[in-house]
Amino acid sequence: MTLFDLTGRTALVTGGGGGLGLGISEALADAGARVAVLGRSDAVDAAADRIDGIAIHADVSDRDDLQRGFDEAVESLGGLDILVTSHGTLHAGPALETSLETWDDTLEVNLTAVFELCRLAGALMVPRGSGKIVTIASMLSFQGGFRAAAYSASKGGVAQLTKALANEWAPHGVNVNAIAPGYVKTALNSHIWRDDPERSESILARLPAGRWGEPSDLAGAAVFLSSPASDYVHGIVLPVDGGWLGR
Repeated sequence: MTLFDLTGRTALVTGGGGGLGLGISEALADAGARVAVLGRSDAVDAAADRIDGIAIHADVSDRDDLQRGFDEAVESLGGLDILVTSHGTLHAGPALETSLETWDDTLEVNLTAVFELCRLAGALMVPRGSGKIVTIASMLSFQGGFRAAAYSASKGGVAQLTKALANEWAPHGVNVNAIAPGYVKTALNSHIWRDDPERSESILARLPAGRWGEPSDLAGAAVFLSSPASDYVHGIVLPVDGGWLGR
């Protein structure tokens, strides 16, 4: 299936040390890409070893460190064909108890860092006339969610940013699209599936698939949006949600 073959392509996956990012990193590597995994924890070393990739230690909440980490990844890879921004943070709680510090931290990591990474990648891809950028949106890009105002706002922003960049860069051969995961068993959602059995059960009852998602469930969408198979796909927000939105 040459349409989905990533042999010879280079990819940077942020937040690739665990959760969704690790699943996506593995999928791109399995499809033939050379992958750099960027994150601030030691988990990126284990992830890079697992996929025979490159570990990049950087904190995307620090703008200078983000720039350094991006440059290091591009230099180590020898270029950049694919960017996947799968990092993220979530501060759950009532809006009345959400401080401006929490708001700023969430927007910085989930939206501003995504814009900056896309801008840096676009500066390489647009002049060249090719490239794939995949952002990670959310069900809360479509819905308001519950007790996660800052996260919802940031993920709504990611969806709109994806469309805006696609409008600008599609004429230059750069595909910008998003994946919107549903309820996936990752550390980010552990306050639900691990710590709130009642809410977890109510979510499960609505899912036509009959189960929570796993990071590996995003593999096909990630490879598709990173491969020649999606060359005429621009500005979509692709739900991978077990049927949640269709219920």
